[in-house]
Amino acid sequence: MTPTHVIFVAIIYPIVGLFLAHMTFGYDLMPLLFPLAAGFALIGPFAAIGLYELSRQREKGVDVSWKHAFGALRCRSLDSIAALGMVLMIVFLIWLMTAQWLYESLLGYGSPESIGQFLSDILTTSEGWVLIIAGNGIGFLFAVFVLTISVVSFPLLLDRDVGAIVAMHTSVRAVLRNPLMMAAWGLFVAVTLVIGSLPFFVGLAVVMPVLAHSTWHLYRKVVEPDLSPR
Repeated sequence: MTPTHVIFVAIIYPIVGLFLAHMTFGYDLMPLLFPLAAGFALIGPFAAIGLYELSRQREKGVDVSWKHAFGALRCRSLDSIAALGMVLMIVFLIWLMTAQWLYESLLGYGSPESIGQFLSDILTTSEGWVLIIAGNGIGFLFAVFVLTISVVSFPLLLDRDVGAIVAMHTSVRAVLRNPLMMAAWGLFVAVTLVIGSLPFFVGLAVVMPVLAHSTWHLYRKVVEPDLSPR
């Protein structure tokens, strides 16, 4: 799998990130810019499904190209992948509503008139610091929940014909059996996503393939192989 193929597939992530950033400024949703960026981790496991497929094909010895990413559309568990993706999207929307409620309860309903005023409200007021601490704390709980139900769910659904409930149950069991390793993995994901998001989301084109490929190997490490006859 050549880097150019992977980057071609992954370039959509910074494009979507920039679009969301532009949308927040264009529609007076500036307070949601950080929750949108941070919340990408909540839907990242679903968004990377095409990259998981590239790793799966590469593992089988296929000389893959970017077109192989669409092989996920022929997966036997496609309905379950869509259902689990919908679950993550609902969690993401709940996170955004929670972040908006927290901002409005502390800093009011009016939108900041400029980036400078927004940063001043956040960094130089007691309400702003409460928002930072409480927001990150609540976001951490959302992230732990998503990590627990999805850390190996999507690779499992690509690899085997199982349902979304079975995939989530397997993911929960993997986290409970390997808590330290999963905590370290979650920290690694958070740090790399922050690094990828900082330069206007451009770094996501590199970070997402690395995370997807690593996730596939994590799945192989913590989930027992399927020995049933094909």
